[in-house]
Amino acid sequence: MGKMSCAVRRESWASDDIDVVRQIAGERNSHLKIIERQTGVRVHLRGNQFLLEGSSPQVELSIRLFDELADLVRGGYPLYASDVVFASRILSENVKARLKDIFCDRVFVTSSKKIVTPKSERQKEYIDAIRSHDVVFGIGPAGTGKTYLAMAMAVSALMNQQVRRIILVRPAVEAGEKLGFLPGDLAEKVNPYLRPLYDALHDMMDFDRAAKLIQKGVIEVAPLAFMRGRTLNEAFVILDEAQNTTRDQMKMFLTRLGIGSKAVITGDITQIDLPEDKPSGLIEAMEILCDVEGICFVYFSHRDVVRHKLVQDIIQAYERAEPGSIQRRFGR
Repeated sequence: MGKMSCAVRRESWASDDIDVVRQIAGERNSHLKIIERQTGVRVHLRGNQFLLEGSSPQVELSIRLFDELADLVRGGYPLYASDVVFASRILSENVKARLKDIFCDRVFVTSSKKIVTPKSERQKEYIDAIRSHDVVFGIGPAGTGKTYLAMAMAVSALMNQQVRRIILVRPAVEAGEKLGFLPGDLAEKVNPYLRPLYDALHDMMDFDRAAKLIQKGVIEVAPLAFMRGRTLNEAFVILDEAQNTTRDQMKMFLTRLGIGSKAVITGDITQIDLPEDKPSGLIEAMEILCDVEGICFVYFSHRDVVRHKLVQDIIQAYERAEPGSIQRRFGR
């Protein structure tokens, strides 16, 4: 059995633009340390020149990464550490990807002036699907930005007067018999189940403004059961945690959509909390609606996770431990 070649390749990458060099390197070369961890190359900065050392594929990837990061900086994009992480992930999956097409697609600017943009090719596909379809399903593991990006698109649509209201919906899967034992009126009983939606909303706009819009009914946060019998016109509707809907609940929700409305349904089919005798409405919708024109399904994977890198590793570990999982049955 022949020995594998371990030849070390040395290349350099340079720019005459000092701002490009400074932003790529990061404060105290912090970005270079990230690039080393992500790509496996050794990087040294000498003046305006980056010296790269590693295997040939690693060096090729790093040169491509430097080219794309420089293109972002020249376009006025402020480069942060997280961007370097996401950029290296994207290019390691698709070396021909254009980072400017992904990172410079501004979805929304939050109240804290943070710019919400896609951080992966799948996230870019997701927001494009929301723009071009009236019903979009975002399916995949936690931390992939399904709900957060949908919320940003909803608030953007409201601010641009594309819709008149936002409706945020979640099933309260444990509310059933236990609901009566919780303190307070019905709204107070179901509020804990809706808290994640409030958190995402308050990340998009300041608390007082959100509270006023909720008070006026422009933004509504409600349990799924409250949707029965309603027709939702000129609204951006988000159904979160849809894997915990029953077949009847999912059908009921989807048939609420009125004129001028848009619906985004998000869920993780590996995190179903329904009783075993109740099939998930989200899984059935994947089978029943997959060929319906005007409905788009976007599937995320561990590669799209934008939380701590360990979250990716945790998801992969669970997937390996469940070879017969639903996710694998759908080839995702």
